[in-house]
Amino acid sequence: MLRIRAIGSASLPALCGMLSSISSDALAQAAQQALPPVTVEAPQAARPKPVTRPSRLRSASAGRAARPVAPNATDGAPAQNQTATAGAVRDGLNRSPAGQTATTIDRSQFDNRPSFSVSDVLRDSPGISVKQGNGPRDFGISIRGSNARNGFGIRNLVIFEDGFPVTQPDGLSRSDLIDPHAYGAIDVIRGPSSALYGNYATGGALNFRTRPGGTIDGVEYGVDGGSYGYLNNYLAAGKKVGNFEGSLFASDVRGDGYIGNSWFNTQTVNFLGTLRATPDDRFTVKIINNELSTRLPIRQSLNQYYQNPFQQGCATGATAAPGCGTVRLFNNGFNTAAGTDTETAVQAGLGRNDRRTIAGGRWEHDFDNTMTWRNQFVFDDRNISQPTGQTSAIGDFPSYNYMSDLTKRGEILGMESTAFFGAFYNTLTASSDTRNVMPGGNATLGRLSSNLYSETTNYGVRAREELKLTSSLTAVAGIVWETTLLKGINTAYAYAGPSGITATTLTTADRQFQNAAPELALFYDLNNEWLFRGRVATGYGTPQVSNLFILPTGLSGNNTQLQTQKNLGYDLGFDWTPNSTLKLSATGFYEFFRNEIVSQATPIAGISYTFNAPRSEHRGIELAADWKFYPGWRFTAAYTYLDEVYTEYVENITNGAVFSFNRAGNKIPGISPNELTARIGYDEFAGALTGLGAFVEVQWKDSFYMDNANLLKAPGYELVNVNVHYKTDLVSDTFRSLNLFLEVRNVFDRTYVASANNIANTVTGAGLQNPASVLANTTGSIYAGSPRTFVAGMKVAFK
Repeated sequence: MLRIRAIGSASLPALCGMLSSISSDALAQAAQQALPPVTVEAPQAARPKPVTRPSRLRSASAGRAARPVAPNATDGAPAQNQTATAGAVRDGLNRSPAGQTATTIDRSQFDNRPSFSVSDVLRDSPGISVKQGNGPRDFGISIRGSNARNGFGIRNLVIFEDGFPVTQPDGLSRSDLIDPHAYGAIDVIRGPSSALYGNYATGGALNFRTRPGGTIDGVEYGVDGGSYGYLNNYLAAGKKVGNFEGSLFASDVRGDGYIGNSWFNTQTVNFLGTLRATPDDRFTVKIINNELSTRLPIRQSLNQYYQNPFQQGCATGATAAPGCGTVRLFNNGFNTAAGTDTETAVQAGLGRNDRRTIAGGRWEHDFDNTMTWRNQFVFDDRNISQPTGQTSAIGDFPSYNYMSDLTKRGEILGMESTAFFGAFYNTLTASSDTRNVMPGGNATLGRLSSNLYSETTNYGVRAREELKLTSSLTAVAGIVWETTLLKGINTAYAYAGPSGITATTLTTADRQFQNAAPELALFYDLNNEWLFRGRVATGYGTPQVSNLFILPTGLSGNNTQLQTQKNLGYDLGFDWTPNSTLKLSATGFYEFFRNEIVSQATPIAGISYTFNAPRSEHRGIELAADWKFYPGWRFTAAYTYLDEVYTEYVENITNGAVFSFNRAGNKIPGISPNELTARIGYDEFAGALTGLGAFVEVQWKDSFYMDNANLLKAPGYELVNVNVHYKTDLVSDTFRSLNLFLEVRNVFDRTYVASANNIANTVTGAGLQNPASVLANTTGSIYAGSPRTFVAGMKVAFK
C-alpha cells in the first residue's frame, strides 16, 4: 500500500520572524508581483501514520456537517467520514451504520421531563412500540412489530450499552436496568440487522450511550417525585482528567404503583471509564448493576379490565371485588389432593426479586490511522426469583461474550473503502427451577414443578465493506455466518396422592442451527437537501432453550421441533433537510418472514407457549419530522404504520379431537397498525424568562387483535401530556445550573390498555371456534395503563 508522508507548512513563530525582517519597500514590491512558493518540511512524528483523502461517508440518516441541525429524534449519529480514525468508524457501527435506517434520540429530547423508563424516551423514534412488562421498568420494546407478541422482556432485537452487548446469548434482554437519566443519547437501528449484529437481530438494534465524563464535568444530583408514591433520587458524576475519562451514575427508584400489588424498589449503578494508555491503545471498562424488588399484579382478561382496571379491592380471593385477577394454588404445594385455594396477587405475595450484573472490558489498538483492532469481553449475570403466578421461576444465568474485529480504511481501485472483519463467541449455561407457589402469603414455595438445565452457545464470523462509488453514491455489503448450539434437559415432576409420590418425565434437546445473513445497501447524497437510501437485508433468530419444553397448555413437554425464524427485508427512504429548521424523514419497508417465532399466553399465569408461523409478511411506513417553525417554537412527530399478516399458517386446536384452522390472511396479533407521538413546544431563549419552556404531547395507539383468529381486539387510546420546565445557569462558586420541571401525564385521565398479551383461541367439542364474548374472559393478558399522574423534578449541577 502506498504511504503518503505528511507535509507541513512553517510554524507561526517562524512566519512572524520572516515577516518582521522584510522592509516596507520589499512589501510594496511584493504587492506588485507574486512571491515564489516556499515549502518547509515539518518535523515528522516518531511513527508516521498514513492519511487518506476526505469523504462524507456516514450513516444513511445522519445529519450533514455543512448544515448543522440541533440534535433531535430524526437525526442519525455524527457523520462518518474519511478524516475520522478507523477506531471512530468502528464505534459508529453500534450507533448508526452506513446504509441503515436509523434514528438517534438526543438527551435534549428528555432532559427536561420525568424519565422513569425506556417507554418515556423511545416513543420519539418511528418504528418503535413499547408495552408494559412484568415489573415497573420491564417494558417490551418492539421495532416494526418484532417483539410485540412476547409476554415479557425483549426479543428479536439486540441491545448495547456504549457498544457492550447487554442482550444475553439466549436472545433475552430486560429493560429493568435502564434509567434514562444516565444516557446522553439512544440509537435506534431498524430493520433486519443480523449481518452486523448476529443472532436475534431480526428487528434491529438499540445502543444506549451513557454520558461521557467530560460532558458532566462535576456532579449532578436530581430528584423526581409524584403520584402513587413515585420517588427517584439519582446522581451523576464525571470528569475528564488527562488521558482518563469516567462517568458514574446511581439511582434509587421506588413507588407504590397505580395497580394493586405493584409496589417497587430498584437501585441501579452504571459506570463507564476509558483510559488512553498510549497514543495507540485505549482501555474501556463498563459496569452495570441493578437490584429489583417489586410486587406484581395478575394479568387480567378484557372483561376484568373493563370491570376493575386497577385491581382495587383485591385483598383476598374470598372477598375479591369483581375484576380482580386470581390464581389457583395447591394447598399442599404439589397437587390437588389437599384441595386448592383461589388467591389474589396481594394474598399470594406475587412479585419479582432479581439482580443483574454486567462487567465488560475493551481494548482498542490503532496500528495506524487506517486500521484498528478491537477486543471486547463481557460477563453478564442474571439472577432471578419470580413468583409471577401459580409457579415461581428461580435461577442464575451467567453468560460470557467475547468479540474481536479489525476495521480498515483505504482505497479499492481509487474508491474510498472501509472494511470490517470480526469473529465472536458467547455462551450461557444455567440450571433453573420452576416451583409451585402455595397458600400462605409472601410467595410461599411448594415442591419442584420442573428443572431445566440449558446451554446456549453462538459463534461465527462477520465481514462488511463500505465503498464510495462516486462522490455522491456509497455502497454497503455485509455478511455473517453463525452457528448456534442449544442443549437442554427438562425434568418435569408429577406428584400422585396425598403423600405426593414423585414421577419424573425427562425431555431432552440437542439442536444445532447454521445461519447466514447477507445485506446490501446504497445511499445517494444528491445534494445538501436530499439523501436517498435503499437496502435489502436478512435477519435470523433461533428459539430459546426454554421455548423447547412448553406446551400450549403451559405444562412441560416436548416442543423441540421449533425452527429458526428468518426474514428478508427491503427498505426505501429519504431524508429531506432544506434548511437548519426543518427535517423530514420517510421510510417504507417490506419484510418476508419464514417460521416466524410467535408466543401466546397459556392457561397457566406467567407461562407462554411458542410456535412457528411458516410464512408471514410485515410491511409499513415510518415518518419523522422536526420543524422549528418560528423562533422558540418546535414541532416533532414520529409515526409508524404497520400491516403484518400471516400468509401461511394452519393452527391446530385440541378439544378432545384436533381441529385445524387456516390463519392465512389474518392479522398477526399484538400489532397496532397505527402509532403516533407528536409534540409542540416553546422555549424562551432571551430576556428575563430565558430557560422557561413548555410543551404539549399527544400519544396515539390504534386498537389491535389479541388472537390468531382475529376475533377479539384490545382497544386503542389517545393520551395527552403537558410539561412546564425551567433551566438556568447559576452564578456561584459551587453550583453550575438548576433544572426544574412539572409534568401532568394522561391529562384527561383516560383508562387504557398498557399491555395485552396474545391469547389462545379455543373451540367447542363440535370444533367451532369460541366467539369474542368467550375470549374476553380469558385471563393472563392485560395490564391497565397509568391514570392521570403528576410528576415534578429538580436537578442541580455542581462544579
